[in-house]
Amino acid sequence: MPLHRISKLIRTRIKQTEEMEHSSPLFLTSSFSFDNAEEMRAAFADENDDNIYSRFSNPSIQEFTDRMCVLEGMESGFATASGMSAVFASFLTFLKKGDHLLSCRSIFGSTHSVITKILPKYGIDHSYTPAGDLSKWEEAIQPNTRMIFVETPTNPGLDLIDLEVVGKLAKKHNLIFCVDNCFATPIGQLPAKFGADLVIHSATKWLDGQGRVLGGVVLGSKKLIHDIYLFCRSTGPALSPFNAWILSRSLETLEVRMERHTSNAFYLAQQLEKHPAISWLKYPFLESHPQYAIARKQMINGGGLLCFELKGGLESGRKFLDNLKMLSRTANLGDTRSIASHPASTTHGKLSEEERMSVNITPGLIRISAGLEHREDILEDIVQAL
Repeated sequence: MPLHRISKLIRTRIKQTEEMEHSSPLFLTSSFSFDNAEEMRAAFADENDDNIYSRFSNPSIQEFTDRMCVLEGMESGFATASGMSAVFASFLTFLKKGDHLLSCRSIFGSTHSVITKILPKYGIDHSYTPAGDLSKWEEAIQPNTRMIFVETPTNPGLDLIDLEVVGKLAKKHNLIFCVDNCFATPIGQLPAKFGADLVIHSATKWLDGQGRVLGGVVLGSKKLIHDIYLFCRSTGPALSPFNAWILSRSLETLEVRMERHTSNAFYLAQQLEKHPAISWLKYPFLESHPQYAIARKQMINGGGLLCFELKGGLESGRKFLDNLKMLSRTANLGDTRSIASHPASTTHGKLSEEERMSVNITPGLIRISAGLEHREDILEDIVQAL
C-alpha cells in the first residue's frame, strides 16, 4: 500500500544484517573490505555501489540521505560534515571561473562570507537582490549567470521569497535553482514542488533537534547529486558515520517535534507582537508579516523561529540577553531548548553596519528559536527580560 511520506521515512532503512536488528546499527568504520580483487576493481571503477571508504560512502550516512530524499521528494542526496560544507559544495561543483551567482541579499553570515570573499578568489562573480522585490531579479540575471541561490525564510530576519516565481524564472533562463531550506525544514516547506533543483540543509539545526552533532545535506536529481558526490569525494567534507546515525534517528521524530516548535513559536509571536518594548515582530504565519500571503501559499506551517526589534537598539539587545533566566544564549537554533540570539553582535557581527542594514539586521534585532519547553515558561522568561 502507498505510505505517507512520514511513514515511509520511518520505515526507510539500510538492509538488515544477519543479526536481524530492529534499529539500524552504526557502521563506525573508515573503510570496507572485499572478497577478491575483481570485486575491489569493480568498486573503484564505479561499476557497482559497493562501499569503499567512508569519505565516499557509508551505510549509516546512506540511510540518513535516503530518509532526507523521502522527506524532500528528491531523487538523490549527499551528506556533508556541516551545513556550510553543503553550501560550499553546491557552489563549487557547478560554478567556475567567469560564472555569475544570483542570490537573495538576506542570507546567513557565513554564506555571505563565502559568496563575497571566497568565490571571488575562484573568479566567480555575484549579485544580490532584495528578498521582497522579485521585480528586480530578472534584471539581475547576466549572460554568465549559472545559479540562483535563496534562503526562505531568511536568516535572521524571516523575510520570504516566492519560490514559485523564482523557480519559473530559473527554468526560463536554464539556471540551477538552489534553496537553503534549513529554517522551514521539509516538515514546513517543500521547495522541489516549486521548481528547486537543489535543496540544502544544515542538519545541525532542526533535523538533529537536540544540539548534539554537526551535519549538512544536499538533495536533488541523480545527475546533479552525482556531480556533487564527485566534488566531495575528492575534497573531503564527509559526514561522520556517528553523526549520520544520530541524525537518522532524529528524523523519526522530526514531524512531532516540529508540531511543538511551531505551535510554541506562533503562540509567542501572538503574545509578544504588541509588547511596548518591541518596535516590530515577524513570524511568517502572522497576518502582519509583509509576505503573509506567500507564507500561506508555500509553507505548511510558520516554522519555529520568530524575530523582533527592541526599541532601545544595540544596548537593549545586549541587556535583553543578559536578563534571560531560562533561554539559552548560543549561536545555534532548532534545539529542544529555547534560544535567544542578537545577530548584530554575534552571527552577523563581522558584517559592516551598512551590510547589516542592507539585509534588515537592525541593532536591536532579537531572534528566538522556540524550544519544546512549556510555552508559558518561554513567554514568561522573554517578558521578564524585556
